[in-house]
Amino acid sequence: MDGGTDASAERLLGRLTEEIVACRACDRLVSWREEVARTPRASFRHQKYWGRPVPGFGDPRARLGIMGLAPAAHGANRTGRMFTGDRSGDWLYRALWRAGFANQPDSAHADDGLTLTDAFVTAPVKCAPPANKPTAAEQAACLPFLRRELAALTSLQAIVALGALAYATLARLYGMRPRPRFAHGQVVRPDGAPALICSYHVSQQNTFTGRLTEEMLDSVFVKARQMLR
Repeated sequence: MDGGTDASAERLLGRLTEEIVACRACDRLVSWREEVARTPRASFRHQKYWGRPVPGFGDPRARLGIMGLAPAAHGANRTGRMFTGDRSGDWLYRALWRAGFANQPDSAHADDGLTLTDAFVTAPVKCAPPANKPTAAEQAACLPFLRRELAALTSLQAIVALGALAYATLARLYGMRPRPRFAHGQVVRPDGAPALICSYHVSQQNTFTGRLTEEMLDSVFVKARQMLR
């Protein structure tokens, strides 16, 4: 990609970030994210929470996208950066570091020096939802942001879908009907769109129970690296 295209992608993502951060479209999500910010966990009581929608993060020239579900209430909703400040992010950024997409394995706060190379992390829902369960209407309200985000990333060749909801969202976005069933490690190739690589989500529900191991996660990013032209 040439320098002019790089600059265009950065401008588009910059404008989109401003719109996302200012969004107050979903009353339930606005109320929840701000309530969490007003009543932080005891371990974070001296920190100021972000308490707003969380835009995507990474390299505007990325060939690889990574998509989760939504910001965690005391993770990205606190730090203002996707998958930052919680154990899910610890797993994800360690794996990206091992695969050569991140400059460090740690993700504690938005100013910790983490940078991504050839990768961009996002989510279909930009606000932390109660019980990590956005409604269908909330997902629909956020979809235009996701569509514009992915359109700005003109070098995308593959997207790792962390979890069935991310996969289903991408399959709908790229017009896959019917879509193959979600399965960890499966690769799906929509016509005229980036390849989709399925992975179990890096939530503690999966990592604490052993449903997802670091070896399984690494295998997904090894596969992704091999697919990039």
